[in-house]
Amino acid sequence: MSRFDEYTQESQNAMLVQGEIVFDPIEDDPFSFLDSASAESDEAAFLKTLGLGKPYIEAFTERALRNGSTFEAELLADGTVTEDAYFGAFARFLRLPFVSELDGDIVVDTASLDVQLLETRMVRLSPKDAKPYIAIVPDVGSIERLKHALEATPGIAADLVVTTPSALLAAVWQAGAQRRTRQTVNALFDATPLYSARITLHGKQGFLLGVGATIIIGSMLLSPSLTFYLLHIITAALYMAAILFRLVPLRSKPDRRTLALVDQSADEQLPVYTILIALYREDAIVEQLVTALNRLDWPKSRLDIKLVCEADDASTIAAIERLRPGAHFEIVHVPPSLPRTKPKALTYALYGARGEFIAVYDAEDRPHPKQLREAYARFRNGCDKLACLQAPLIISNADVSWITSSFSLEYSALFRRMLPMLARMQMPLPLGGTSNHFRTSVLRHVGAWDPYNVTEDADLGMRLYRLGYYSDVISYQTLEDAPNDIFVWLAQRSRWFKGWLQSWLVMMRSPVNVATEMGWKAYLVFHLLIGGMLLSSLTHPLFIIYLMVVGRTLWVEGLDAFSAAQLALVGIDTLNIIASYAIFLLMGTRAMIDHERGMIGKRWLATPLYWLMLSAAAWRAVYELRYKPFVWNKTPHKPVSKTNSVKF
Repeated sequence: MSRFDEYTQESQNAMLVQGEIVFDPIEDDPFSFLDSASAESDEAAFLKTLGLGKPYIEAFTERALRNGSTFEAELLADGTVTEDAYFGAFARFLRLPFVSELDGDIVVDTASLDVQLLETRMVRLSPKDAKPYIAIVPDVGSIERLKHALEATPGIAADLVVTTPSALLAAVWQAGAQRRTRQTVNALFDATPLYSARITLHGKQGFLLGVGATIIIGSMLLSPSLTFYLLHIITAALYMAAILFRLVPLRSKPDRRTLALVDQSADEQLPVYTILIALYREDAIVEQLVTALNRLDWPKSRLDIKLVCEADDASTIAAIERLRPGAHFEIVHVPPSLPRTKPKALTYALYGARGEFIAVYDAEDRPHPKQLREAYARFRNGCDKLACLQAPLIISNADVSWITSSFSLEYSALFRRMLPMLARMQMPLPLGGTSNHFRTSVLRHVGAWDPYNVTEDADLGMRLYRLGYYSDVISYQTLEDAPNDIFVWLAQRSRWFKGWLQSWLVMMRSPVNVATEMGWKAYLVFHLLIGGMLLSSLTHPLFIIYLMVVGRTLWVEGLDAFSAAQLALVGIDTLNIIASYAIFLLMGTRAMIDHERGMIGKRWLATPLYWLMLSAAAWRAVYELRYKPFVWNKTPHKPVSKTNSVKF
């Protein structure tokens, strides 16, 4: 066995072991040079080459001790020294070659390679026309052992180069890209196919749907009048049940007592928090996003922000690179593959998530600076089964048009009334697509996001509940803008409805088993919430058409043209429609502050038109579910107008 093979054998078989000459990240104290006279000469001499005086060294060391990070993390997060300058100086001090870029094509892709995405320490490279070598990312805590090992065994230096964490990460991402893509696309379906929306209708579902359609068509041919009225009665009853369910949160109020927990973590050592943002054709809004994320009240050295971009989205990637956002940001390049969806991109990036907790945001989001603090405080004080926390979303451009005003009312009702009520009842939460905070370990355990479900948030909320976890809500909000263009709104909402249909079909593959997993009460709530929303959106225009036909007949022929039963049905339909609008407005406005209600003004009068738009989106979703189930209707975003937006 060669000297190189002896050196690398242990490192390739272990998760974090770096061989004999590099530090053990658990056993070694990265700040030992403060107390050890013998170590001071090596470390002080190295830091002197960077031009760092004692005050700087003490400041970054104290910050690292306070935050629970490392000297390097604090130094690089502060921006005082660039990665190339710092690790280039390290290489010169150790008399090793420095490489600022690594070729991922020659990185050896092994089963344990992805560990380097979490702990960037070393990677083996095997060029075709040269001998293999190892690229290492040293740190100041291991400098003494590394230097002494190189002096004791000079031959090892020929097999080593120094690189930067960014270069090593980029090479590792590139090396395992195809393997990770296959796993991302197939893992959930291969492990638990009944949880995946990859197959729209399973065999039994397709059979029952066909049987049901045949019975209805046959009944309409044999007795059209009776069949119509039976279907009408059943639909109206279900519609009313969904409306009555939405009456429950009308009197509820948000619980903000947990905000007191935020101050308790002010002086604690904080864990690493990963933030995932899937971006596609978002070059116009990147600067706003980076600014918003940099306002978060969390040490930059303990942030792991991943801007997840499609590898062929050159404009967005270039916009990020021009900003040079800092060492706590990382661009993750997602290899082009189908389905091209946000959940696939997020699941791919999850391989490199270093944080104990994960937050997911959208490109246009402006989260409250203390939102991570509140989420961490809630996780810390909650049990291990608390898997996810949902922050409220608030529309900041509600005063732009009747579309954004209606959107704002809808979000207010959902995030500040419905979801808090469901959380208090310990019911499953249909999560919003952004401002979700997860325990990373739980997220990986349940299979992460379904790459084939285009409303991945609601699907994941249901799956968490089925597997014995629960979700809750927090109080610190996230601001975002609603679409103002009717065609953009329609495309976005059609995607949401399509995903809700996918989620409903997934939950209906084995109804009895799913109800047993969740409990019958939770299963009923799911149907009232998701099924009721789908049913009301699809049938709303049918009821209006029926009432218009009845109204015309009444005008021409009078009451004598109808039986008492028919008039009762007309009354129920009218009540359902009026109640739909009333509850929509009451839930939305009661959860708003006065300023928000002022932004809405009289645009609430457009509610009937907004509901007809919802119905159009729902019917479009039915069509898309059949002919393009996994197509992601992209919602374009623009930077926020500085003169027309809600402030924290």
